[in-house]
Amino acid sequence: MSGKTRALTNAEKNQSESALGGARLHRALLAWFDVEKRPLPWRATSDPYAIWMSEVMSQQTRVETVIPYYEKFLTAYPTVRTLAEAPVEDVLGLWSGLGYYRRARMLHRTAQEVVARHDGAFPRDKAALESLPGIGPYTAGAVASIAFQEPASVVDGNVVRVFARLFNDDTDGRAPAGLAHFRKRADALVSADRPGDWNQALMELGATVCTPREPRCLLCPLATVCEARSAGTARDLPRLTKKAKPVAAAFDALVVAAPNRVLLAERKADGLFGGLLEPPLFDTAPTLLEAAQQARLAIGDSLGIVQHTLSHRKLSIATHRAVHVLDVMPPLPVSGAYVALHAVEWPLPKDTRVSTLARKILALALET
Repeated sequence: MSGKTRALTNAEKNQSESALGGARLHRALLAWFDVEKRPLPWRATSDPYAIWMSEVMSQQTRVETVIPYYEKFLTAYPTVRTLAEAPVEDVLGLWSGLGYYRRARMLHRTAQEVVARHDGAFPRDKAALESLPGIGPYTAGAVASIAFQEPASVVDGNVVRVFARLFNDDTDGRAPAGLAHFRKRADALVSADRPGDWNQALMELGATVCTPREPRCLLCPLATVCEARSAGTARDLPRLTKKAKPVAAAFDALVVAAPNRVLLAERKADGLFGGLLEPPLFDTAPTLLEAAQQARLAIGDSLGIVQHTLSHRKLSIATHRAVHVLDVMPPLPVSGAYVALHAVEWPLPKDTRVSTLARKILALALET
């Protein structure tokens, strides 16, 4: 055997340097995470059911808001089978106030699929998890890596922001091609050593240090290797396509109440606020007046305007009150967005399946 050594090609050198750089990133970030991570309740378990639930609840919602709902759900539904067997109306009621109610319906449906297709045991790999309804690449990667230690990556807004700054990368992180680009970066960096902690550390860094408007670079464990910090571009990244402004929409709400009950309409399951209860909404004031005349209700002027902004719509609800003895259901039309009317106890029982918007309307009409 010759004593000569073969010179490395440029590609081999780049691969070796990349691996070395990745190892340094892992050591620095995981050491920081071990000390600085927040003591969140779902970090004390490896149960895929609990981890999946926390990830679904945390989408577009602050951690502080999620914690009491997470604990309440696990108390009511301690296993995926108990969630699957629960009436969807009860699930929506327990979710009330957390927002983005489609998540609650999909949570219930996914639980049913896990029971029906996998006998109540979550699949252990990312690809199989993605085959379940309501589970996308992010949630599948989170559950696979945290619960089962599969080296599967995750990419959310926090991870995009960290990578964009770390590599001084101005790829549009909101465009589909840009998101795919950052997923490739994440795939290249995730390792078989503590993949769940690595993913959580990236998200934790984005949530607490590498924040959107004012990155706390002096506290960052990756500051010395951050290319955007070196270039002075950290505050300019990530580059994101601007979201469309919410579209304004106006409605009239009719609150029909007796001393101890209130009339609520049930939304169709496949629409906005699907399956929830609310005071009936009407597109125009004349439509509301026509419905009130059919029910022989006398209504007054608007009590005021309730403003409520969703991700895609900015709602203005003119609220009207009418009194009716609810022994006989008034014949309000329930076509369009609704499927049924219900006389519900007032004040509302705990965990009644109503949205924050509905609570605002009821508060204006019945608590003033």
